[in-house]
Amino acid sequence: MSKRLKIVLIVVGSIVILAIGCRLAISPIVRFIVNSEFESVGSKNQIKIAYGKLLYEGNGKVVIENLSVVPFHADTLVHADRFLVQLNMRKLLLFKLSVYDVESDRLHIHFVKDSIGSNYAFLFKHSEDKPDDSSTRNYAQRCDQILQLLFRMLPVHASMKSVQIAYSNKDDELLIDIPFLHILNHRFTTAIQSTENGQVSNWICSGSLDDDKQRIEGKLFGANDSRLSLPFIQYKWNAAVQFDTLAFELNSQKESGIENIFGNAFVSGLTIHHERISPDTVMLDRGRFHYDFHIGRDYAELDSSSEILFNQLTFHPYVKLSRPDSTWHVIASINKRDFPAQELFSSLPHGLFLNLDGIVTTGTLNYHFYTDIDFANLNRLVFESSLRSKGFQILKMGGTDLAKMNQPFMYTAYDNNVPVKTFEIGPNNPDFRTYDQISKYLPLCIMQNEDAGFFHHAGFIPSAIRDALVVDLKRHRFVRGGSTISMQLVKNVFLSKNKTLARKMEEILITWLIENCRLTPKERMFEVYMNIAEWGPLVYGATDAARFYFDKDPSQLTLGECIFLTSIIPKPKHFRSSFDGLQLKPYYESFFNVILRRLVSRELIFPEEAEGVTPESVVVTGPAKQLLLGDSIQNEQPALELLPEPAIKVLKK
Repeated sequence: MSKRLKIVLIVVGSIVILAIGCRLAISPIVRFIVNSEFESVGSKNQIKIAYGKLLYEGNGKVVIENLSVVPFHADTLVHADRFLVQLNMRKLLLFKLSVYDVESDRLHIHFVKDSIGSNYAFLFKHSEDKPDDSSTRNYAQRCDQILQLLFRMLPVHASMKSVQIAYSNKDDELLIDIPFLHILNHRFTTAIQSTENGQVSNWICSGSLDDDKQRIEGKLFGANDSRLSLPFIQYKWNAAVQFDTLAFELNSQKESGIENIFGNAFVSGLTIHHERISPDTVMLDRGRFHYDFHIGRDYAELDSSSEILFNQLTFHPYVKLSRPDSTWHVIASINKRDFPAQELFSSLPHGLFLNLDGIVTTGTLNYHFYTDIDFANLNRLVFESSLRSKGFQILKMGGTDLAKMNQPFMYTAYDNNVPVKTFEIGPNNPDFRTYDQISKYLPLCIMQNEDAGFFHHAGFIPSAIRDALVVDLKRHRFVRGGSTISMQLVKNVFLSKNKTLARKMEEILITWLIENCRLTPKERMFEVYMNIAEWGPLVYGATDAARFYFDKDPSQLTLGECIFLTSIIPKPKHFRSSFDGLQLKPYYESFFNVILRRLVSRELIFPEEAEGVTPESVVVTGPAKQLLLGDSIQNEQPALELLPEPAIKVLKK
């Protein structure tokens, strides 16, 4: 018995000694790993990570007191009075940090930006030791590293008191206050108070964080059924975004070197207000995004199994961004076949398309979109977009009668968004001219320069849009628009003068409706166009233009005069820059030659009609003559009697 007792005591003693030794040994290991991580992160990002005391309490628990993260020469970014982290011991032995439990007191994160700089700029700096080229680039690996770091830091349990996240930029202040955050078995629910420049919002946030399943879920909604305003949006983009509920789910899975990120996002009661989108608040009843992203070595792809629900409309987009070398290559497509037309028009957000609010349609639609943009060779750009209908009819007009151009109507011209002239497009206006009362050359010349296929297309010319995209992308700015005469007419007759994304989208839809349903005959559309087109400072319509430049009726315009008037349309307020004295500048010769060559080659005029038509043949005889000669406005007054009063004010300038 004594021998057995000795053996037992020796074994027990050895275990106790080993346990004590392990604990004593683990403490330095933990300090070494933590200090190494802090030093590594700090040296790479030019920040100092410091603490007052670091204790190892056993079972993987590390307590850090007075933890701080301070960028060099900047304000403190992070501070915590006390921070307890329980590490995953199995991963710790592999020298990897993975969090199991977290406790904190007074964790404050403060982003500060001033005239000198910010204390968070290091977060957005690219690594200098790894140049971004095709040999070192690996988007899947980068994404996996970020996700693994995120999931390793997500605790199974947490108890955090007084968490504050603040942002300061001069006079703008944003504070997100979380009095208490409790995570139990991956799940959490917490109250959040957001204060932005004195405006307070109270949120409820719930969800789950699961490292093992590589999954994050979250739901955000207002306390007491109130609507939420997204902070920072107003300050950063001068926009207001509100919603009832926002929910999301994110899953991660790596397979064969490809990072797969998939899940769902949902929003209800969304409203957006931004002057570049629409002058009115845009409302979205509900939206859902089921997404499936694949991220490879040199590409990111949204799989076509992804689905977007937009009110009543659903569609499956496909997008691929690849960067095999130093330039990007973008491919995108949408195909939606045989769906009820009313799904589209009922899904238009309230406040975005005021002319179409309440429109009722029948029939089915097919939509096809495809683009292939290789930024290394923009000349090979592909653009396809078509909306086809079957049995389509408008049963009820929306906010505006889209067939109003068939009858006389009042038109208001604007200058710098200010109404300057209102007149009837119809027989009660003595300056109105029907299509056949205008020189036959004027519509022919306009079409050669603006829209040669006007009488044959259905409102759009995809090749023109494609060519405009090529030019705009090459010059990195908006240079050409690819608009047809139909689109220009819709913009001027039906839409506001605010240049917004909503206006462009509404312009496209109204043009399609007018052309697809043949709401207005082509000849009448061109007739309206020639009676409202601007041909100079507050000179509107062919009658005003013929009198202003040539002191004659538009039926009497010559071929050369019509070519000149065509050249004025793109920049009507700058007509004086076209002349040296009373003579058109020399570069107009090439413009005349192009228009004449097109007219003759397309057998729109006889070759002999083009003989002798040169810039020199254009003689200005109307009120514009005195302006070009530089006479005083007093001497011009008799000749300007034919112009509206506001035009004189503009011409004085």
